[in-house]
Amino acid sequence: QVQLVESGGGLVQPGGSLRLSCAASGSIFRVVTMGWYRQAPGKQRELVASITRLGNTNYADSVKGRFTISRDNAKLTAYLQMNSLKPEDTATYYCNIIPVAGGTMNTWGRGTQVTVSS
Repeated sequence: QVQLVESGGGLVQPGGSLRLSCAASGSIFRVVTMGWYRQAPGKQRELVASITRLGNTNYADSVKGRFTISRDNAKLTAYLQMNSLKPEDTATYYCNIIPVAGGTMNTWGRGTQVTVSS
């Protein structure tokens, strides 16, 4: 089973940028669709961006034009570049495999906290 470790979160002012990284432990990473999710306190976890093994991307409307998902299959790493951050982007961010059959995986990493505040 692949293990995923998120990093790169922190405290940033509104309008600032952060780059999150997701390091995978297994080569299966190269053939799966990856997603970045986030969960704010008191809210459900939501998918904000996804990228197929071939690099096709999709974004939630709330982050479209501000966030960019990418992957480096050689390094077994996925990234989320977040620009023009807003306070409502504050959440714990997770990466995970997006199952072919839909839904979500049962196992999650620790995530990385992003706080947008002045």
